[in-house]
Amino acid sequence: MQSTMNDLPLSIAQILRYGSTVHADAEVITWTDSGPRHRTYGEVGRRAAQLAHALRDLGVTGDQRVATFMWNNAEHLETYLTVPAMGAVLHTLNIRLFPEQIVYVANHAEDRVIIVDPTLIPLLAPVLPEIKTVEHVVVTGDSTAGLEVPDGVGLHTYEGLLAGRPETFEWPDVDERSGAAMCYTSGTTGDPKGVVYSHRSIYLHSMQLCSSSGPNLRQGDLALAIVPQFHAMSWGLPYAAFMIGASLLMPDRFLQPEPIATMITALRPNFGAAVPTIWQGLNQYLAARPTDISSLREVLVGGAAVPPALMQSFENDHGVTILHAWGMTETSPLGSVARPPAAAEGDERWRYRYTQGRFPVQVEARLVDDAGTILPNDGAAVGEVEVRGPWVTSSYYGVDAADKFSDDWLRTGDVGSITPDGYLVLSDRTKDVIKSGGEWISSVDLENAVMGHPDVLEAAVIAIPDEKWDERPLVAVVLRDGSTATMADLRDFLSDKFAKWQLPENWTLIPEVPKTSVGKFDKKRLRAEFREGAFDVTHL
Repeated sequence: MQSTMNDLPLSIAQILRYGSTVHADAEVITWTDSGPRHRTYGEVGRRAAQLAHALRDLGVTGDQRVATFMWNNAEHLETYLTVPAMGAVLHTLNIRLFPEQIVYVANHAEDRVIIVDPTLIPLLAPVLPEIKTVEHVVVTGDSTAGLEVPDGVGLHTYEGLLAGRPETFEWPDVDERSGAAMCYTSGTTGDPKGVVYSHRSIYLHSMQLCSSSGPNLRQGDLALAIVPQFHAMSWGLPYAAFMIGASLLMPDRFLQPEPIATMITALRPNFGAAVPTIWQGLNQYLAARPTDISSLREVLVGGAAVPPALMQSFENDHGVTILHAWGMTETSPLGSVARPPAAAEGDERWRYRYTQGRFPVQVEARLVDDAGTILPNDGAAVGEVEVRGPWVTSSYYGVDAADKFSDDWLRTGDVGSITPDGYLVLSDRTKDVIKSGGEWISSVDLENAVMGHPDVLEAAVIAIPDEKWDERPLVAVVLRDGSTATMADLRDFLSDKFAKWQLPENWTLIPEVPKTSVGKFDKKRLRAEFREGAFDVTHL
């Protein structure tokens, strides 16, 4: 028996039309070196139509890829909406990839048009001649100063392209399963891999961002979207905000603690999203220069495990709730959100908040051991996490990576347990877990515990070879300025938190933990530096 329901496609054009009319007074606010720049969603809708006409004239007539090389700002939001709504595919180029990786992903995606921020011209210009498929480069603003393009490539200004064009556009009907946008993984192992999101997956993912069991983005919110638009679609915030009528505060290139604190004080956002390192930096800044950030209701934090000490500091010192989340580029990226059950109180509530969160109904999850056996979700069994769902990828674009998938299930590479009520507790990444004497030691648990010490700014743990135990943990520590703590002090600090055999005996002081292009601790670099003898290791 078939239903009697309309079979209308879920599309980005639908979000664009709705947000620019029903929520026409909501705003995207771009931070600049002279303060905030405001643009209403109604204006965004009209400019999106002008951009669509311009891109049609540049030859974007089907599912050609239009790349962005941009910060978070109003023009990037316009491109986010326009490109998929007109039937093309948005490709957000990660500006923090190595130059050869930028060339690889642009050629692999076959980008035809690149829209670039003028402040990023020095990064794009050297690699542009190696991008073989590009036909047009568009510089946001009204000047192309500083950029030369290869012969045969058109060079345009964004404002010049939009000027005088119609402010309405006949957005085409597209198959909701067709590609709308694509992101590449950060390439920490091998070449970056492309994930192509559909109109349907983005639409459904946006709805979950507005769910009370998820991030709970609301109409009338002002969301500080620090997570880059070039990383996993800014966690879906631009589309969800346009859908629900939440305004967006875009920090552009001003990502340091001082301007972020200034933005919060001046514009009073009540929601935010960024990786832990952003909030750690802000927390340190606030300790030295007290600033009012009380407008924030919650901040969504993912990309890496959030140290409990950071969560407690934001809660106790600033009245801000850190909402822990887990996900990947491959999961759009929302996979789980640590919103505790309504009945949880006190310490129990904190235990739920420290997890990576509860899976929503749309994301199925299971645990699998090394032999492929499915393990119970009992909160005790530990295995690799596999997921599937309407916004989870089941392949990569243009490459064979069968080892990353088990039928339709995505092998995440994360190791952990799942409670009977659906909460994910991660122990480690499969490549980062420490196998010592046949037992596992979680590098994440050690890192979080060490960063709970008041003298520790950052800490990263890697496995190093050991003749007796096969592997043992090495703790790389960044101490706060003026700290007098010794490595022995830090080890003693852990003594009541871990079994004796888990306590690390290898320690080293470093000036900074290296980060990946998306702000995660780069343990691949740490391991390489250890092999090269770069660390002065203290053995306790």
